Amino acid sequence: MSVQSQKEQTARIIRVAAGQEPADLVIKNCKIVDVYTASIIEGDIAICGEQIAGIGSYSGEEEIDAKGAYAAPGLIDSHIHIESSYVSPEEMGRLVVPHGTTTIIADPHEIANVCGNEGMEYMLEAAKGTALDIKYMYPSCVPSTPFENAGAILKAADMTEKLKEKNVLGLGEFMNYPGILGCDEDVLDKLALAKENGQLIDGHSPGLSGNDLSGYVAAGIHTDHECSSLEEMKDRLSRGVYVLLRQGSACHDLETLLHGVTPANSRRCLLCSDDRQPKTILEEGHIDNHLRVLVKNGIDAMTAIQMASLNAAECFRLYDRGAIAPGLRADLVLLDNLEDFRVQSVYIAGKKVAEGGTYLLPVQPYRSASVTGRMDVKNFSKERLVLPLKSSSVYTIDICPGGVLTKKGTAEVKRDGEGNFVFDPSQDIAKIAVVERHHGTGNVAVALLRGYGIKEGAIAVSIAHDSHNIIVVGVNDADMELAVNTLAEMGGGIAVVKNGNVIGDMPLPIAGLMSDQSMEWVAEKLEELHQMAFEQLQISKTVEPVMTLCFMSLAVIPELKLTDEGLFDVTQFKFIEIENHLTS
Repeated sequence: MSVQSQKEQTARIIRVAAGQEPADLVIKNCKIVDVYTASIIEGDIAICGEQIAGIGSYSGEEEIDAKGAYAAPGLIDSHIHIESSYVSPEEMGRLVVPHGTTTIIADPHEIANVCGNEGMEYMLEAAKGTALDIKYMYPSCVPSTPFENAGAILKAADMTEKLKEKNVLGLGEFMNYPGILGCDEDVLDKLALAKENGQLIDGHSPGLSGNDLSGYVAAGIHTDHECSSLEEMKDRLSRGVYVLLRQGSACHDLETLLHGVTPANSRRCLLCSDDRQPKTILEEGHIDNHLRVLVKNGIDAMTAIQMASLNAAECFRLYDRGAIAPGLRADLVLLDNLEDFRVQSVYIAGKKVAEGGTYLLPVQPYRSASVTGRMDVKNFSKERLVLPLKSSSVYTIDICPGGVLTKKGTAEVKRDGEGNFVFDPSQDIAKIAVVERHHGTGNVAVALLRGYGIKEGAIAVSIAHDSHNIIVVGVNDADMELAVNTLAEMGGGIAVVKNGNVIGDMPLPIAGLMSDQSMEWVAEKLEELHQMAFEQLQISKTVEPVMTLCFMSLAVIPELKLTDEGLFDVTQFKFIEIENHLTS
């Protein structure tokens, strides 16, 4: 914008705010949620172009009677992986905007691990096709660890230009905390680049405490969404870190951490979903659901709204939003009340974009050949899934329902005459394998999973945080082989197999992570696959069958995970043998 245009725009909003000229739009008779003073102001909201001109008594070219509805600032999700919704950025906007979300801080870590900067470019371009304001954090850890094969390697030199993009706020969750504490040269290069650009650095440090946590924060870490206990929350708040209270499809930390929110620290607390599937959003909501959970559990409604708006805006230096005040961006949500937070309508940059739960704008999908066809599986067969054991005493990856943490379990399992693992229906222990799918390395790693409940067939996914190789779990090698081959042939996605037949699948052609279909299609498909998983494969109903599986390769979350290179002990940060030699 030229200086002259800026002057004219400024003069216009001054005249409107001062009541000298009519506003473009006035939303009249509101109960305005003032997050600055934690109070309610009754009056009108005058909008001039994309900005709020004033609150009080105004007239406008267009006037809408809010009839006493509560007007709150647009809601902000402080950390989300769009890819984990299995829909494109455009569909994500259509999905969350009707729930009052006007801005998200997205970390395209998943697609970057598959496609590198081509994935980042796709996400930036696709974001232009939605009213939702998508801000990005550039993925800091691609790959997330050196213990697996991802589709790309991004060093500081690869980040330099993309970090300068207008909608890139800084570095995404820095999962490699051992690299920070070890002052790894590549890690220091990335941290220095962000600091040189004056940008933020998101954190990710489950289980870190004491001096190690101080060392991690001293590197410039600004936020953390991985707190699972009140102690972890307090440790980070006391070190000046913003804590993001997470409520996703698999991780439900909000109800634990809200008990640590106090009048003294609430302004350092934000809300995020991290990973949230369409079904969850369609049935429960998005950040509006977080608000309901907070208020139901005794958090004051004003405090809850601050966490979802002003706190997030200040944390991420989005000083043009987060409140309803003169000069700020006109991101608003009209609510029935401050208890169930039912959304009437949503405005983004002064334009009504949703009403009565419906997104009002056309969806404009962006297509890119650079992020399709990302399946390169080589040298794979069911023979690669055989699991020879030197002992019947083994370590197992034990699922912890309701989160992404796993435990390092021990068990006695059955072996055949050649010493190979044999599935026993009486034990809740099944074979899990990770198959490399980016570079045709032929890597296949096999281990044992407990707590998944599977008793028939196999299920495979190409969504496997964070490097997104293929994860497959099954009771026999033939079905597991078919599930993997099905994914390779259809370009990635989810496949469910039983008795030698593919009984269900969902293609995810965008990097093997996202669908090019609507959110309703994705939600319906996922529901079908979930029912197959529960009814046909008899997977335990205490776990989310797809998203739980997606996290079994995440080698930065304790305690035991499986990558394409082997069984990884996150606590010791090293590979281990599957046999438990202490008891064998």
